[in-house]
Amino acid sequence: MKLSKVFHVASVISGVVGVFAFFGVWDGGMTSGTGSGMMGYGQGYMSMGGSSALFFIAVAIWLQIATIHHMMLEKRGEIV
Repeated sequence: MKLSKVFHVASVISGVVGVFAFFGVWDGGMTSGTGSGMMGYGQGYMSMGGSSALFFIAVAIWLQIATIHHMMLEKRGEIV
């Protein structure tokens, strides 16, 4: 399997996890009453969830850039 395909699959998985984490944090913030958080967790946990969502989305973006780079190398025949 080409390295660009591995990067692409990993990027899609990371992006989906990041989107689910983002909507989980967003839903928890919307449905929480007075700071009860999602499923009883506090505000500190909610901000950690937002950070992990951004982390997964940033990793997905980085992996897409790596995918494009490796696709260009494969097109030239310079497989790394």
